[in-house]
Amino acid sequence: MNPVVLAVDDLREQYLREMALVRQTCERTGDGTAAIRRRSTVVDRILIEMWRRAFADLPAQNACLLALGGYGRKDLFPYSDIDVLFAFADDKTEASCKEAVRSIIQGMWDIGLRASPASRTVKEAGRFDPDNLEFTLATLDRRFLAGQFNLYQHLHQVTLPGLVLSEWNTITQKLGEIARGRHAKFGNTIFHLEPNLKDCPGGLRDYHLAVWFALLFHLKETKEWPRQRGGVFQSARGDAEAAFDFLAAARCFLHFRHGRDDNILDWQSQDEAAALSIGLETRGTADPSYWMRTYYRHARVIYRRAALLMEHLPAPVSFYRQFRRRRTPIAGTDFILDQGRIDIQPGAQFNDTTVILRIFSLMATHGYTLSQAAEDRIADALPVLAIRIPEGPYLWNALREVLLGPHAAHALRTMHALGVLEMLIPEFHGIDALVIRDSYHRYTVDEHTFLAIDNVHGLRQPTHDFEQRLSQILPEIDRLDLFLLSLLLHDIGKARRTGEHAIQSVELADSFLARLDFDAEERETVLKLIRLHLDMSQALRRDIFDQDNVRTFAEKVSSPQLLKMLTLMTFADIKAVNPDALTPWKAENLWQLYMATANHLDRSVDETRYHAAIDPTLLNRIRSMVPPAQADALKQFLEGLPQRYLQTRLPEQIRNHFLMALNLDSDPVQLDLRPSRQLFDLTVITKDRTRLFADVAGALAAWGMNIVRAGAFSNDAGIIVDSFHFTDVFRTIELNPGEKERFVANLHDVVAQRASVEQLLAARSHARHAGSLKVEVTTRLEFDNESSTHSTLLQVVAQDVPGLLREIALVFSEHQCNIEVALIDTEGETAIDVFYLTREGAKLSDDVQNALARDLAQALESIRMPAGA
Repeated sequence: MNPVVLAVDDLREQYLREMALVRQTCERTGDGTAAIRRRSTVVDRILIEMWRRAFADLPAQNACLLALGGYGRKDLFPYSDIDVLFAFADDKTEASCKEAVRSIIQGMWDIGLRASPASRTVKEAGRFDPDNLEFTLATLDRRFLAGQFNLYQHLHQVTLPGLVLSEWNTITQKLGEIARGRHAKFGNTIFHLEPNLKDCPGGLRDYHLAVWFALLFHLKETKEWPRQRGGVFQSARGDAEAAFDFLAAARCFLHFRHGRDDNILDWQSQDEAAALSIGLETRGTADPSYWMRTYYRHARVIYRRAALLMEHLPAPVSFYRQFRRRRTPIAGTDFILDQGRIDIQPGAQFNDTTVILRIFSLMATHGYTLSQAAEDRIADALPVLAIRIPEGPYLWNALREVLLGPHAAHALRTMHALGVLEMLIPEFHGIDALVIRDSYHRYTVDEHTFLAIDNVHGLRQPTHDFEQRLSQILPEIDRLDLFLLSLLLHDIGKARRTGEHAIQSVELADSFLARLDFDAEERETVLKLIRLHLDMSQALRRDIFDQDNVRTFAEKVSSPQLLKMLTLMTFADIKAVNPDALTPWKAENLWQLYMATANHLDRSVDETRYHAAIDPTLLNRIRSMVPPAQADALKQFLEGLPQRYLQTRLPEQIRNHFLMALNLDSDPVQLDLRPSRQLFDLTVITKDRTRLFADVAGALAAWGMNIVRAGAFSNDAGIIVDSFHFTDVFRTIELNPGEKERFVANLHDVVAQRASVEQLLAARSHARHAGSLKVEVTTRLEFDNESSTHSTLLQVVAQDVPGLLREIALVFSEHQCNIEVALIDTEGETAIDVFYLTREGAKLSDDVQNALARDLAQALESIRMPAGA
């Protein structure tokens, strides 16, 4: 058979012309759903014409062309693949049509259509391939395009429903497994800084997952396909359809923006989508945070619906479960418990809010979930339920039972999604899907709140060593209910976006507490926790072993009971910011600050610096680890070291540092580099000199190392013990083990002033520039002469860029400032560094502070902007 070559130049011009109109209309109206429907129609006409041309010179063939998948649904996004099926009555027909089919596929590519074709005989289409579930799913969304309609009817009415019904359990179970695997890949959360609109939880795949499940359940129940595919999946409030329309508009925007099938909603795309109000009912320019808030609301709707349908899947039946009672009425209600899922009686009517709250209490206590029918009925009944909201002690008792349950966050999320939580606490509505748009805060404010509550209940089964210690505090809290209520309300003030949110949260919480009829003591406990919920985090940014810092914090807390609650609140709050926010180091510092403050409240306060004459205990302990001849040298080494250094290191580590100091006569630079979890721990011991801290920081930056924390300490003899914890961003040491020796030798030469830091840094000046930054961080310098009796505190908040720490230390050196303690921390792209500074042994004068601030601002601006910018 001679090859068939289709002339498609006219069709290509037609397609390009039509797609230009599709894009113009979409950009003018913002209607993504209409755009994908129109592209489907355009492609329909082209493929039908190509079929006609390809088969024009052939005798009638028992074959047909079907649209599958997204194309079959008429959800054909601007740069999506075109899924088609060439169906044949038998092998002989397929062979006779081979060249015609090949010409159509080639013609599709020539026109600019990304063809994704499949060919099946009727017999092959009726076989299930467990390793190719995607093809079976694609056939669920099928449409007839061209060829023999009778053949399509046979596939539609006999072959495909027979296949799906015979393999129904396998298909649904594997579909659920694939979806769970995809969700796990994205951390089982809709909250991502740069979400994938197609594959992320709450994305378009989840919408279609819900449609597929609804269609499969309908087919199993009725043994036939629904007459209208869309009619099988209609959400009670139209929220799922609205969510699809928003995602469709956003995905069309991404496709047109990038000119390809790109579904990543990156930071810049979010800015542009907000500026164009993509997917919003009102045109004009929207704030990016508001636009992402809308995205998360829609994603939450889709994710919940998909999750509920997956939970509805029948589990494998065991011998024991065959004899269990399947449906148990919940006494005094119209609800039924069915294997961990709460359903509602058909035709049930309810107008008693207390009954609904009891259901949520059961969910919080046992982890039950609501069926989709129960959720829809509760949401529909909200106007009636709102008339009879319990007040005072009745409302508090119902809310208290939910908060104290081990699955409280799960119950609260459900209440929030259905509008029940806002009905009871209108003040909570302001933080619904509220976005804090930076690279540090992963979750919306409402989800952050639920995670914080989950973190507290998670301490009942701690998974980390630091959680094990914090879990000891949990049973010591007298009023856990008030503590959890404080967590629920601690961030509601962020909705106002003006002033300090802790103060705003107190005002809003106070109005709610008034409706609960709390007594003065209960009210003050909750309000004080909310008022102070940031103070322990702020104290962690200071030297936690500084007596003045501990004293100031203890004066604010005032009671051991409040300290315990505030410690757990800080733990839960930080951990709920993002999965990596609470590092073991931060957790350790939190515990140390808790212990130091508890000791202060018990009238046992440590000295700032170590003196053997005052406390010989440590000296005697380490003395037992060294030869007697070194006892005097050990005493001299320890004398004057900050308590912070001594209390954050094991006695064995202090002994090793002492032994390193003994070798300074033979080598004036002593270095120790060790891996520590995902970090490297570098210790530098040498005689004090100017620019020492700056030179080490610069050498690390030159090697591409990212300093995440550092400490600078010295004793009375002028011996420096500096520590740097850093990550190997480019895995230089891991991938090139031989480089470790060169790295250490290079550091040694820099500290010994035999190598130039400036030359090392010059080679990396191109490594990062402003264009790669997601968030612009405004530089802030804050001096504090009150928190410490012997040092001036300087907090530097700036863009985290290579060489930052060195530039800061260089300015200190130029102004003859000595770093007593350095506390280095990073949150996303924000560096938050705190330095305890002295000059000639005293605090910094106002003139020195002003000069230092001026020169620091200039230095930080110079490294923030690339050369030639």
